[in-house]
Amino acid sequence: MSMQPGFHDIPAGHLAAVVTHLEMTVRPDPRPEHDAGLSLRRVDAPDPDWYRALYQRVGEDWLWFSRLTMPEAELQAILNDPKNHVYVLEKDGEEAGLLELDFRQENDCELAFFGLTPGAIGGGAGRWMMNRAIELAWAEPIARFHVHTCTLDHPAALDFYRRSGFTPVSRELEIAPDPRLDGTLPATAAPHVPILR
Repeated sequence: MSMQPGFHDIPAGHLAAVVTHLEMTVRPDPRPEHDAGLSLRRVDAPDPDWYRALYQRVGEDWLWFSRLTMPEAELQAILNDPKNHVYVLEKDGEEAGLLELDFRQENDCELAFFGLTPGAIGGGAGRWMMNRAIELAWAEPIARFHVHTCTLDHPAALDFYRRSGFTPVSRELEIAPDPRLDGTLPATAAPHVPILR
């Protein structure tokens, strides 16, 4: 689709986000970290209800909705795929983050989901988990590790990915129904993003 420069109307009830795609083709050196009681646990074939609950706790403030609206059979197939690796970050025995590495594309790893629960943000847990994500991704025979973020995400996300070794490679505009209007997420989610009915 070709888009002309200038302002463009977004349909009522929808959100618009600028999505930035980033990648790394060489494993970077790890960034300095402290674990502060952190551990990462792989969850094989996670229960969809458990997964959705953690996904929502991590992503509600940033309007993550794709896995919440996905048909059950499709989500189950992804979670059961041995090439899709789901991890939970734990801090002092509590669930504090979600890491999902998707190896389903040959020679590729997508950092499909990466986020912390609200109470875990700001204490170095993100850097610690990213170092583990990079180790785990490059332990497999890949040529590219990639991720995307958008303007609905945490305001520091894009710079965090760049500092972690990812390079921006492309940008696109995503328009989607606001997940707060159909009850997928509560109306109180992401109060920094106004609801336009």
